[in-house]
Amino acid sequence: MKKITCLAVFLLIQTAFYNVVMAQENKSVLVPLPSVDDFTKGEDGWAFGIGLGVEYESAYEGSDEFGFEVQPAGAVQWRSGNNIYYFAGEAFGWRGLLNDKWLLGALVGFEEGREESDSDDGRLDGLGNQEEGFELVLQARRKFTPDWRYWLVSRFVASDEGNLALFGVGRRFGDQTDGTGSEVNLVVVLHDSDYANKGFGVDAMQSISSGLEETKLSGGLRSFGIDYNYRKNINSDWQIYGEVLFEYYSSEVRDSPIARSDYEAEVGVGFIYKF
Repeated sequence: MKKITCLAVFLLIQTAFYNVVMAQENKSVLVPLPSVDDFTKGEDGWAFGIGLGVEYESAYEGSDEFGFEVQPAGAVQWRSGNNIYYFAGEAFGWRGLLNDKWLLGALVGFEEGREESDSDDGRLDGLGNQEEGFELVLQARRKFTPDWRYWLVSRFVASDEGNLALFGVGRRFGDQTDGTGSEVNLVVVLHDSDYANKGFGVDAMQSISSGLEETKLSGGLRSFGIDYNYRKNINSDWQIYGEVLFEYYSSEVRDSPIARSDYEAEVGVGFIYKF
C-alpha cells in the first residue's frame, strides 16, 4: 500500500507542476548546476548519457572500513521545455523549472539494503540482512541570484522503513552557465526514529545474536554534511565528473555500537559519453 501511495503522490506532483511551469527559451541546460546532469544540449526530445565511475566510500553507514566500487553512470532523458523526465540506474524521476526560480524534482527508486557481508571485519555479524526497498524522493532548490550563484536546497525521502529530510544552502563557482564547473552544499540532515533505528539501532534479537548492546534511537538530528560536485566537458561528447561527500554524525548516532566511525565519506570520479 505504501509503495502505491508513493507512486500516486509522485504522479500527482508531476502533473500539477507540469501545468504551471512557465514557457521560456530553451537553454543549453535546465539549470547551470554541476550536480544536475542534463544531456539534452538545450533541445526537446530524447537524450542519452552512458559512462562509468569509481567510488571510494564507507562500506556501510557508520563503517570505519572503506573500499572501491565501480558504478555505471549516465541516464536516459526526455526533455519538454523546462521539464526533464529521466531513468538513471534504478530510479525514475522528473525535474522541472518553475517561474525560473524553483528547481523541483521527484523520483521513485530503490533504497540500498545492508548485508552482514558488507563488513569484511565482521562488524555486522548477527545483525541480519536488510533488503532493498522503494523510496520516494522530493527535492527543491530556490535560487537567490539570476545565475544560480546561491540557493536553498531541501530534500525529503519517504520509505517503508522511515523518513529523512535534508535542508541546506549551496554556492556555485565559476562563470560557466552550461552545467560545468563546481558547486558546494552545506546541509543539516534529520531522520525519524524508524529511519534512525534501521541504520543504527540494535533490537533485542540482534543484541543476542551479535553481542552488541541493545540500542534504540529517537528521531531528530542525524548529521551535518558537506558535498562538492565538479563537472567538465572534455569536448562536445565526453564529460568528466567528480564528487566529494562528508557527513558528520550527531552524538546520538555516534553512540550507537554500529557506528564504528563518527562520519561517513565518499569520493567519486567518472566519465560520461553524451549522444
